[in-house]
Amino acid sequence: MPCILTLIVLTCSLASLGSDCRGKVALNFRRCTGLILALVVNILLIAVGCDSEPRKSDAELGLTPQQAIGRRVYDARCAECHYAYSSRDLRGPSMHGLYKKPFMSSGIPTNDERVTDIILMGRAKMPGFQQKITQQQLTDLLAYLHTL
Repeated sequence: MPCILTLIVLTCSLASLGSDCRGKVALNFRRCTGLILALVVNILLIAVGCDSEPRKSDAELGLTPQQAIGRRVYDARCAECHYAYSSRDLRGPSMHGLYKKPFMSSGIPTNDERVTDIILMGRAKMPGFQQKITQQQLTDLLAYLHTL
């Protein structure tokens, strides 16, 4: 919905810019500059805000009960720093397609053993979660990560 509103504002800005700034002289310079600035801001909002799709339900994603629980663990522990369904990085690398690649962005092989090590022990700026999640939560989280 925010993308639709942004597109409407952008369309209005373009229409206003076309009718007010074409062929005018310095008299309307401030108005034209303001409209151009609004246009630039709207383009940036579209680029940032429209990249992600609305959140899909577990059923829409076809998640099993274990994967759905893993998704809750991800939301609570990982989503703050890692995107799940976007290839863009957040504070840490995107998890989108994690197991579809033979190696992670760090060059480490993508397998359950290495991913588990990183989750539990941490890496670089990522804290370890060894004391924060149970073995069952880890298993559920790995099941979910395989769906990304």
